[in-house]
Amino acid sequence: MAVDRRASPKGLGSRLIAVSAASFMALFVVLPLTLIFQQAFADGVSRYLAAIADPETLDAIWLTLLIAAIAVPLNTLFGVAAAWCIAKFSFPGKNILVTILDLPLSVSPVIAGMVFVLLFGAQGWFGPALAAHNLKIIFAFPGLVLATLFVTLPYVARQLIPLMLQIGRDEEEAAIVLGAGGLRTFLRVTLPNIKWGLIYGVLLCNARAMGEFGAVAVVSGHITGVTVTMPLQVEIFYNDYHTVAAFAVASLLSLLGLLTLLLRRWLEVEGRGAVGAGMKGLPT
Repeated sequence: MAVDRRASPKGLGSRLIAVSAASFMALFVVLPLTLIFQQAFADGVSRYLAAIADPETLDAIWLTLLIAAIAVPLNTLFGVAAAWCIAKFSFPGKNILVTILDLPLSVSPVIAGMVFVLLFGAQGWFGPALAAHNLKIIFAFPGLVLATLFVTLPYVARQLIPLMLQIGRDEEEAAIVLGAGGLRTFLRVTLPNIKWGLIYGVLLCNARAMGEFGAVAVVSGHITGVTVTMPLQVEIFYNDYHTVAAFAVASLLSLLGLLTLLLRRWLEVEGRGAVGAGMKGLPT
């Protein structure tokens, strides 16, 4: 009797998907994380804690948290405003705004850092004017904030735009017809509908802000205790052959990644599909 080779056993497809997913997770997530923590604790817990308590490490942690505390709220405000405008209105320059949101995802962070150096460096376009007023952007804290703002620019907006398009404008228009002002409509109608997507966008923005390396490395100058963030501190320790210290700081960034994944899963459950709708194609 002939056998139909096109027919597959029941459940074979699901099993293949499960095995592929498990293999991918083991190879690209579990194994690297295991190696990071193994190297971090290679000399014992006391050495690990000493590496974390190192003054240079503490300075890097504090600087990273401070940059994220500035960049994330600013990009949250911009992202909400940009998503509102793009999803709810048609206006001249809309395509330009969409292009601006795409730039950080299409331009290498290193190139972005070089652009900031060309603009605000000592020999840059605005360098002499800044020096005349005793202002320093490159190789200083403002440059780190600018670089982080650029690379984290799209995350909140790109999460909210598809969500706002899906929700539509009917509820906002009904609220305005009933006499609600613009601010009250946003706070009482729009914000509750987008809160899960907004939280998720902020989560991604914060993770990228704290883990950014390329753009920050170009504009920082690697000044210890002044412009060195956690990713840069990992590089410095590793280049100086302080392997345990390098992996100890890397483990903190890894924990941030794990926390981001766990919060993402929780938000997907709580948001009931609202989370994860972002990072798709933007309207033109």
